[in-house]
Amino acid sequence: MNRSRTPAPARVPALVRLSFLARVRVSARASVLACSVVGAAVVALDGTVLTVAQPALQRDLHADVGQVQWTSTGYLVAVASLLVFAGRLGDRHGHRRVFAVGALGFAAASAGIALAPGIEAVIALRVLQGVCGALLQPATLGMLRTAFPPDRLATPIAVRTAVIGLAAAAGPLVGGALVSAYGWRSVFLLSVPPTLAIGLLALATRKPEAEARSRAAPGLAVLDPLGALLLAAALGLLVHGLVEAARPGGAVPGALACAGAAVAGTALARHERRAAHPLLPPELLRSVPVVAGVAALLAASAALFGALFVTTYFLQDVQRLDPLTCALRFLPLALLMVLGAPLCPPLQRRHGPRRTATAGAALLTLGALLLSRLDATAGALPVGGCAALLGAGFVTLMVTATSVVVHRAPEAHAGVAGGLQQTAMNVGPALGVATVTLLLALVPDGGFVPAEGAALPALAAIAALTLPAALALPGGTRGTRPEQAPPRPGRRPCVRS
Repeated sequence: MNRSRTPAPARVPALVRLSFLARVRVSARASVLACSVVGAAVVALDGTVLTVAQPALQRDLHADVGQVQWTSTGYLVAVASLLVFAGRLGDRHGHRRVFAVGALGFAAASAGIALAPGIEAVIALRVLQGVCGALLQPATLGMLRTAFPPDRLATPIAVRTAVIGLAAAAGPLVGGALVSAYGWRSVFLLSVPPTLAIGLLALATRKPEAEARSRAAPGLAVLDPLGALLLAAALGLLVHGLVEAARPGGAVPGALACAGAAVAGTALARHERRAAHPLLPPELLRSVPVVAGVAALLAASAALFGALFVTTYFLQDVQRLDPLTCALRFLPLALLMVLGAPLCPPLQRRHGPRRTATAGAALLTLGALLLSRLDATAGALPVGGCAALLGAGFVTLMVTATSVVVHRAPEAHAGVAGGLQQTAMNVGPALGVATVTLLLALVPDGGFVPAEGAALPALAAIAALTLPAALALPGGTRGTRPEQAPPRPGRRPCVRS
């Protein structure tokens, strides 16, 4: 008797379909991760290389210092004012589409700046570049949220953070080499090929099912233009006021801009309470982990960038070190950010977000405190040790808080959550630098020597604010599960037996 069996005709095609779908899913996730990482890295690199190129740009275009400053201020104001609205656009129309528009627009604006005939054109194109950067940045997190399951999000976020740290650290070296060899225009041409490539890749990537589900969520059809306008005014005026306050003689204009931001913020709060579909979803703002994560990122970025600002002047103006030697003193900070990011996901899985973030907040605060005790004779070892503590604490806090913010946000509001995270990371540095500048101007004998001034102790106090924020994060290893969106009104829950 012939006992040979043939496979069931329906089973083989089903297995083939499952295998094909698995390969497509993995390929889509790899493309999303590549777009997210490269997009975030290009924005980080662009910010650091421009600082090196500004003196050459000023000489070549015969511009004054105020005009050159607006090449940075215009970009920062455009980015900060539009991040949350750009995230809402991604929730409504798909993060992949918004990311592609932002990346391709960023490439076009960068090419235009490289060909700009005068400083006015550079400023206008930098504002356009900021608008495109605002479209791009929240989508880098929104795409990850819709492409990866919540229990796998920590690793891609850690990879993204590590690459951002590497790009920010490499920026001055890359920018210095390009400006010395080819001029300031080459700095802007540098970002054209990668942003063009990832924009086209995003258009070609298969749309994740989660993104389609989030776009179908109720209430996203209304974009709340008045709320977006008020939020843009509040954030734009706040960033402009903080940047203006950091300039010599800019205290009064900065204070007026910050007052205008407060008025716009008050009007926004009144409007959001009455709007049927507010720009800032109430379920997101009522989430303690999301609010705590954003607050931790705001305080941490303010403390870190303010400390870098003061220490740079301390090393170059007080200790008379050249820029390269100054950068080498900060090398442990960059190394700890790059090497520490991949260690954060296993720490979160083992100890939970609360303990991991609290450890990062303690390291950051300790680094700022020790840095504030350095005197004029401080050598490479104490400065490098403080930089290592700052880098280790910041990367731990950044990866953990970002993971919690993205995890706890419902899929339908992943873009808004990404916009809030990016807003904190853009407003924080301006807040830190403005605080330092104000203290240096107001405190007598508050020079750049850390132990003799009030700036770094104040930054240590700001860093300490990350501790209560970290303690408000979820405590268990399963505490980063996403919050469920409320059921649609008028619909009975479906119960399956």
